[in-house]
Amino acid sequence: MSDTKLIAQSRVARGSAAVGRLRRTGWLPAVVYSEGRPGVNVQVNEHNFVMLLRQHRSENLIVDLAVEGGAETKVMLKALQHHPITGRILHVDFYEVSMTRAIEIEVPIELVGEADGVVNHGGMIEQVMRTLRLECLPGDLVDQLELDVTALNIGDVLRVKDIAVDASKLTVLDDPEQVVVALAAPRVEEAAEADEAEGAEPEVVTETKDDAEAESAD
Repeated sequence: MSDTKLIAQSRVARGSAAVGRLRRTGWLPAVVYSEGRPGVNVQVNEHNFVMLLRQHRSENLIVDLAVEGGAETKVMLKALQHHPITGRILHVDFYEVSMTRAIEIEVPIELVGEADGVVNHGGMIEQVMRTLRLECLPGDLVDQLELDVTALNIGDVLRVKDIAVDASKLTVLDDPEQVVVALAAPRVEEAAEADEAEGAEPEVVTETKDDAEAESAD
């Protein structure tokens, strides 16, 4: 994990109308929370904040936040509010952390490699878990955890205990026996039915002599 610096300003604007005007000028409303104290309203430059996020694979990061040139405070990105349609960030929550006190986080699980059962046998990868809950010191945060699926064959599974973590820094909170990824057999029956449907010849309706005479009579 690398530290990231961000400058913020105290925020007076409140309410939807005032906050809307704030966003139109390129600022994001934010709140800094800390244990035992009320939240502090601040605003951060939207462009700078978006660029900061793009430098990380996940939202697990520690920020050195300086409010109006004051002393820097170590904060963790706690929550982001996005626009439901455009995805644009609307609001940011930070939480002040102590670098000597453990925190709980969720880290994305990234599958790496091409499973043998997929490449050679047409199997299907099914990822059951996409994040792993960890406890660690803020300075030991990780962006993601990788899980190699190269050796998987049909019917194989990988569990939480198969994910490589640095046990000296990270404590896994999820059940070690919980399945993370499974390799399922190809759906042969569905494929066969689809092939039969594509190869089926259309029914040919032939008109008999009696039918033709009946139509003429009508």
